[in-house]
Amino acid sequence: MDFGRLITAMVTPFDDNGNIDWDQTAKLVDYLIEEQKADTLVVCGTTGESPTLTEEEKLHMLDFAVKHAAGRCKIIAGTGSNSTAHSIHLTREAEKLGVDGALLVVPYYNKPNQEGLYRHFEAIAKSTSLPIMLYNIPSRAVINMTAETTLRLAELRNVVAVKECASIEQVATIAAMAPSHFKVYSGDDSAALPALSVGAYGIVSVASHIRGPQMQEMIGAYVNGEIQTAAKLHQELLPIFKGLFACPHPVPNPVAIKVALNELGIRVGSVRLPLVQATEEEAAFVRELLH
Repeated sequence: MDFGRLITAMVTPFDDNGNIDWDQTAKLVDYLIEEQKADTLVVCGTTGESPTLTEEEKLHMLDFAVKHAAGRCKIIAGTGSNSTAHSIHLTREAEKLGVDGALLVVPYYNKPNQEGLYRHFEAIAKSTSLPIMLYNIPSRAVINMTAETTLRLAELRNVVAVKECASIEQVATIAAMAPSHFKVYSGDDSAALPALSVGAYGIVSVASHIRGPQMQEMIGAYVNGEIQTAAKLHQELLPIFKGLFACPHPVPNPVAIKVALNELGIRVGSVRLPLVQATEEEAAFVRELLH
């Protein structure tokens, strides 16, 4: 399974009452495919506020995205959690809905050791025929899945990729030693080009909600050997990459990207508690960043 070079981790649109806005979800999917040139969408991932979506909402969202995308791009379901049994259940339900793959985050809060991580992902992978993308994000999960554990998991038949947020060094180690079918994606927009330079295949992105064509151009330039062009494009994009997470001080994702989308007329609403909407100072910073 090739999920392409640019994967957008899609936000979940909410209405004024905090419920999923299905009309705006349809518009957002169209916008990300047609205007922002996403190869694949991650639905119900962290950027989609998965911690505060109910299981019913997640399954409805996945079903809706698969049907509305209608083959125009691939859909990866965020089905990972810190419960192996629940992750298996949700992944199987997502598979029935016709998703193209599953994104499985490193278990958070309960802090398993490396053997526990391996067995967690192994159990989920063996329960489904879906292609699996692992998701290593120490800043949220508290623990780091080592390159050695990732490489061990890469030997499983349907574990095909990792979204890696630990370090460029870890990206390089995995990319150098992984089987040929296994792809490494950067999970950090700011590290997109550096990650490509050490062997990453692509990026799972937040900024591609609003700068998808430019990111595709940057990736394409690098892949085609136009290194200076790629570097220039990355430098031009860097204020957006950084600003969406520090406007003007650190804010949790997806607060800022929702402000940006609303400013551009893509009505995705606010965020659910315990996240809070941007302050006027933060919103003004995002508006300035865009314009």
